[in-house]
Amino acid sequence: MRASAPNCACWINWSVPMAREANLTPFHSPSPLLAHQYCHSPLGTVAGTPCKFVLAFSDLSYSVKMPTKLSCFGKKHHTAEPTRKVLDSISGEVKTGEILAVLGASGSGKTTLIDALANRIKRASLRGSITLNGEKLEGRLLKAISAYVMQDDLMFPMLTVEETLMFAAEVRLPPSVSASKKKERVQALIDQLDLRSAADTIIGDEGHRGVSGGERRRVSIGTDIVHDPILLFLDEPTSGLDSTSALMVVQVLQRIARSGSMVIMSVHQPSYRILGLLDRLIFLSRGQMVYSGPPHGLVEFFAVFGSQIPDGGNPAEFALDLIRELEDTRPEGAKGLVTLNALNHEARARTSAEPCLPLQDAVRNSIASGKLVSGAMMDGAPFASYPNPVWIEVLAVTKRALLNMWRMPEIMAFRVGDMVVTGFLIGTIFWQLHYTPQAMRERIGFLAITITTIFFTSTDTLGVFIQEKFIYQRETAYNAYRLTSYVLSNAVTTFLPLVFLTTTLVPIVFFTVGLAGGVQGFTFFFLTILATFWAGSGFVTFISGVLSHVVLGYTVAAAVFSYFLLLSGFFINRNRIPGYWIWLHYISLLKYPYEAVMQNEFSNSSNCFSRGVQIFDGTAMGGLPTAKKMEVLVAIGQALGLSIGKDTCITTGSDVLHYQQIDQLNKWNCLLVTVAWGFFFRLLFYFSLLFGSRNKRK
Repeated sequence: MRASAPNCACWINWSVPMAREANLTPFHSPSPLLAHQYCHSPLGTVAGTPCKFVLAFSDLSYSVKMPTKLSCFGKKHHTAEPTRKVLDSISGEVKTGEILAVLGASGSGKTTLIDALANRIKRASLRGSITLNGEKLEGRLLKAISAYVMQDDLMFPMLTVEETLMFAAEVRLPPSVSASKKKERVQALIDQLDLRSAADTIIGDEGHRGVSGGERRRVSIGTDIVHDPILLFLDEPTSGLDSTSALMVVQVLQRIARSGSMVIMSVHQPSYRILGLLDRLIFLSRGQMVYSGPPHGLVEFFAVFGSQIPDGGNPAEFALDLIRELEDTRPEGAKGLVTLNALNHEARARTSAEPCLPLQDAVRNSIASGKLVSGAMMDGAPFASYPNPVWIEVLAVTKRALLNMWRMPEIMAFRVGDMVVTGFLIGTIFWQLHYTPQAMRERIGFLAITITTIFFTSTDTLGVFIQEKFIYQRETAYNAYRLTSYVLSNAVTTFLPLVFLTTTLVPIVFFTVGLAGGVQGFTFFFLTILATFWAGSGFVTFISGVLSHVVLGYTVAAAVFSYFLLLSGFFINRNRIPGYWIWLHYISLLKYPYEAVMQNEFSNSSNCFSRGVQIFDGTAMGGLPTAKKMEVLVAIGQALGLSIGKDTCITTGSDVLHYQQIDQLNKWNCLLVTVAWGFFFRLLFYFSLLFGSRNKRK
């Protein structure tokens, strides 16, 4: 809590040591309002409360390779600087109960510093040291005791605030925490985040009105702190918010810090009210540290530099403007500020606070005092990578996805309606096909277009999968749940709607077209269509794991399905496909369901598709009188030594399959291969997320 304006003894006492460290005179606030804002103490110094944790970082440096620029047409080219320092010898510390804010212009290295501290940069690429209570931070431990709130508030839109936080509690809190305790934690978190009035309001999106921007940001923070982490990292939590909403967010962060956490965040340009809630500041310029210290030291620091902050002005805004001016007007940029801060930092380093407990003891005491750290260590047991077993994660993720789907019935209704329209259109076009040569060709065309339509309509969920992938990346950055759990849940929530779509489409087309096989034929046709939906959605899911742009995903999916259709065996028989493209025939997703339904329709040799003179249909002799065609038919029979009459069956279903060269796998094997394709692409989806969702910079 902040002290009242008249009682500012803490303000004077706090500012004097800082001033001495920099060889400055004691600072007195030029603004009574700012003095009131700044007059507060971090948790670790209040009433003898010992600090539990000290996060220290020293000489952090990080460089990136610059691209090489080449000129065309043989002109002289130049090579840009091979590397650029994004961070250059950054040092500092933050203790329990404090908020450390990193400030600077765009491109100054704010987010990079946050990522470095949060272990989101590969240690091999990062120079310097990061310790917690004097011990090197191991990645597994850091994930268990920390949380990272990204700038994008990605959440399921149709869940309420309470449901969103409850899901976070279910996956982030271990089974040892009872369901009632999890609910209590969520209710306490709602009060802590000032979200009580919005607890039953959905998150919302562009098409559904939900919570406000500030509330959405606080919910986003809540999902990552439900396990009460010791360390909380945030990437510009006030970005895109109005001043009031931004202030409320930082006030929430202050309460989180005062409850026993360390908060480290990047801020673009804080208002003077937000500045008063911060404990430590780091200003960056081109990756270098130009100021490190408490907010109340800004005025005196810049006064020594020769730039007086106007009375009543916002010190942070003045500092950022001055740094930008130095960068734009001086070749060396803010080098003078960097040098001055280095001198002050050396003096302060000699009096830096020492941690009062070893790291493991501090973590154990923190847990014992009520910190619900996910995968917590008790009685010397090692930290678990994930707080829950796989089956609990799968149930929680599936429940959330189904609830979100249930609250958007218009999407499912549209997909079912699409199947009704498709079935009606195809059924009325191919209405009650007979057993004639013409109808035989139409049956083949019907089966091919039905399978093709299913694959192309499977792309309707591509945008949903891509959006979910971003949410997955956000939630699993700090081990909320396993990749395996998400892939299994995705398969379950994808399969259930496919059953409804198949149940809608199959009865319409099977009976309107008049397909063969009776009950057995209907059952197999149903299973094959369901398997086709499964394989198509699996491929689309895989595409969503590889690509992050919806339009590009649609383009790739449509192109690949077209290639598969071309080489499926419908347009050209297998023996006519060039040898260098035959491999595409065998990996064609359409080949196997197409051959399965073809065998289901034509494998019965008792079905005849050409009798007697029907053999001449579609030929030059088709226009002859029936009597003439009978004479020709009898003559052909005599030449072959066969008795051929007007009712003699010339072409059976087996003949059709032989002509189409569908003779390598039986229909059940084709069905199994189709199902296997669905599993195979979901396995590829797993690996695409495993290797493509990099939460660390190189």
